[in-house]
This record gives sequence, structure tokens and C-alpha cells, in this order.
Amino acid sequence: MDRSASESEINLTSQPEKTPPNYGASRFKRPREDDFKPELVLFKDEMKAMMTSLFGTQQKELQKITATQKEIQQTNLNIENSISFLTSQNEEFKNKIELLEGQAKEDRRYISVLESKIEDLQRENRKTNFEIKNVPKQERETKEDLIEMVLCLSKNIDCSINKTDIKDIYRVRGKRENASNTPIIVETGSTLLKTDVIKMCKNFNIKHKSKLCAQHLGLRSAGNTPIFVSDHLTAKGSRLHFLARDVAKSKAYKFCWTSYGKVYLRKDENSPIIQIVNESQAHNLLQI
Repeated sequence: MDRSASESEINLTSQPEKTPPNYGASRFKRPREDDFKPELVLFKDEMKAMMTSLFGTQQKELQKITATQKEIQQTNLNIENSISFLTSQNEEFKNKIELLEGQAKEDRRYISVLESKIEDLQRENRKTNFEIKNVPKQERETKEDLIEMVLCLSKNIDCSINKTDIKDIYRVRGKRENASNTPIIVETGSTLLKTDVIKMCKNFNIKHKSKLCAQHLGLRSAGNTPIFVSDHLTAKGSRLHFLARDVAKSKAYKFCWTSYGKVYLRKDENSPIIQIVNESQAHNLLQI
């Protein structure tokens, strides 16, 4: 019982012997160079064609760039030449402008001298004249009527004037056609007579409450119209007198008057006399 089974019990049928699988690696066979030669030649030809085409395109682009660069260089050269020409021309114009400015400055100085001479001549011609302002105009007014007005005025202000003392008399034409009360210009025989008339008119206004008016000229119509007797000023003198009165009013100047066509200002009795010679001087006095 303790014995093991007999080997005779084992299946003695012989099994066929199996052949193991063939795992042996096959050898790599390197192709011969002659096998790739056609492909390599074709590749080289394609690369050559590609490079030739690329180089040709680049060459054309370089030619275009070169041509464009030359155009740019020529344009820059033209611009430089133009700038040089304009610079020289500008320098020439600058010199001409400086010359013209200097000439204009000299001309202005000369014009100023001429204006001063003309002003002096006009003052000289008017030094014996006085004017009566704001006189009502009569219908069909004649020189005789104007002379009678002046003679009547001389009696009222106690200043002797004869008809022979009047060289000429006329009424100034107004800028407007229907202008009335335009000034009357009286040309006397001497500056002394003119000065006396103006002085006596001022004294009359100081002494009498009723200032000079049209009735002192012998006019019955509009007799209360105030009149003013003063120097016969030039256009420039009238403008300066207007500005001087404005300064006197604004800056409390006590005296403002004219003498021989010139305009004067004075702050008070102890202040120096100021002659107004141009408009800028009057404007400067207003700024002080």
C-alpha cells in the first residue's frame, strides 16, 4: 500500500518530438550606391534649378533696389541743390529786406521832418487868425454879414477892431452837406490883434455869468447859442488840443491852452509848463 504506483502505469505512448521555432534574425542587406544615383541626380538638378530661380529672382530684386537707390540718391542730390539755392536766395532776400527796412526807417525819419516843416508853415500862415465856433448859420449869409458879427463881438468884449483890420473872413464848409454851426475863420492884420481878441474873450467869460453866445454877435435867432473864440489850429493842433483837454479833465490839470498854434498843459501854478507835441505824449500822460 505504501508503494507508489508503478511506472508501468505511465502512458508509454511516445510523443512526437516538436521542432523549436526558428527565431534567428535575418541579416540587413545594405543597398548599393548605384541604386540611389538616379534619385540623387534628380535631387541635385531640382536644387540647382531652385537655386538658379532664387538667385535670378534676387538678382532682379537687387537690380530694382539698385535702380530705386540711384533714384533716391538723385532725388536727394536735387533736394540738396534746391536747399542750397533756396538758402542763397533766402540770404539774398534777407539782405534786401534789411536794406529796405533801413531805407524805410530813413524815409519815416525824413517824412517826420517834412511833417514838422509843414506843420510849422501852417502855424505861420495861421498865426494872425482866430476862429469863432458854434455860430448859427443864417440864410443867404455873406462876408459882410460875417464882418458885422466880428465888429459886434469886438464891441461887446471891449476890443477895438476896424473893418480894415480884417484881411479875410469865411465860414468853414462842413464835411456834411447840411452841416450847420460850422466855424468862422477870421484873418486879421497882426498877431497882436488876434491875441488881444482871444484874451478879451476869455476875460469876458470870467467877468460875466452869461458867457459869450450868438447874441453877442448881433444874432437874434438862436441868440442863446454859446460860442467859442480860439486860435485857428491846424488839423494836428486840433487833435492835440482835444487830447490835452482829455488829459486835463482826467488828471486834474488846472491849465490847458493854446498859443500861436501850440498846445500846452500845466498841473498848477507851481508846476512846469508842458507842451504837447504828439499824440503818444498825451497818451503817456494819461497812463501816469
